[in-house]
Amino acid sequence: MWKELLYMSGYHIAVVGATGAVGQQMLKTLEDENFPISQLTLLSSERSAGKKVIFKGEEHVVKAAAPQSFEGVQIALFSAGGSVSKELASEAVNRGAIVVDNTSAFRMDKNVPLVVPEVNEHALKEHNGIIANPNCSTIQMVVALEPVRKAFGLNKIIVSTYQAVSGAGAAAIEELKSQARAILDEKEFTPEILPVGSDKKHYQIAFNAIPQIDKFEENGFTFEEMKMINETKKIMEYDELHVAATCVRLPVVTGHSESVYIEIDNGDATVEDIRALLKEAPGVVLQDNPEEQLYPMPADAVGSNDVYVGRIRKDLDRPNGFHLWIVSDNLLKGAAWNSVQIAQSLVKLQLV
Repeated sequence: MWKELLYMSGYHIAVVGATGAVGQQMLKTLEDENFPISQLTLLSSERSAGKKVIFKGEEHVVKAAAPQSFEGVQIALFSAGGSVSKELASEAVNRGAIVVDNTSAFRMDKNVPLVVPEVNEHALKEHNGIIANPNCSTIQMVVALEPVRKAFGLNKIIVSTYQAVSGAGAAAIEELKSQARAILDEKEFTPEILPVGSDKKHYQIAFNAIPQIDKFEENGFTFEEMKMINETKKIMEYDELHVAATCVRLPVVTGHSESVYIEIDNGDATVEDIRALLKEAPGVVLQDNPEEQLYPMPADAVGSNDVYVGRIRKDLDRPNGFHLWIVSDNLLKGAAWNSVQIAQSLVKLQLV
């Protein structure tokens, strides 16, 4: 009964990185979902401290994040960079908060659950204070593939991503816009942002495609690609799953797209079988009618919490092979919405 009363009165929520793009989306999502909040603490770097943010019509002053900031906080949503999470997440946990971290700091820690509620909500029961939010491109893919895995098995995934610049932050969005204006006006410009993580060269993103997201690893894959590979195996709890990824940055502001090839265990499954599964899958919208040119596009996914799937085809050579096209708003399902969903699940499962 006391938990029900607490839910009605609300929770003390902290948002770390409240002035950033994802932090702002977290606040909007909390408001849109009418998440029960009794007290809201907004935190940021020293540079952004003092800024004012409106939440549910009330003005809140953003404060500099420090260990003592988490006194009394029950759920802390982190999205301020991996270094901040590594510095302050344990401080928040030591003060009684559950941390939902939107960086890569803890994703592959064996003691930290990596959660997409539509796929592995049960993993929340094993948390030790910190829960990791997966990479944006991983989230939308596993939401679409989990119903297929459950019904028909899954042994191989090959994914190529077409990722929006908003995944690289506000500066990358501005660089795309300024470069596009410069090119159209036939003016000179110097690329300074993308690919993020590069310590050697930066390239034009406007009217271009950059086949590098984050730094290259010794195996030739980028860190972003390895995140997709390793996180997918962890979320689906299947270390033997064969996964390969190629991640590409496109001149799109918001909305990640993915071309995904899978091989399932059941060679008798049909395109209609997979369509029927995805039509009923939680968090998925099926948009797949080639005759009417109906298929997902990032421009249509902006502002939506759902994952859109279309272009479902059976491979021409492999009877157990299928191709899918998957699109989602990377700032929502890929970040803010999945984090808030985790918080909702914590409440539903009475884990907070």
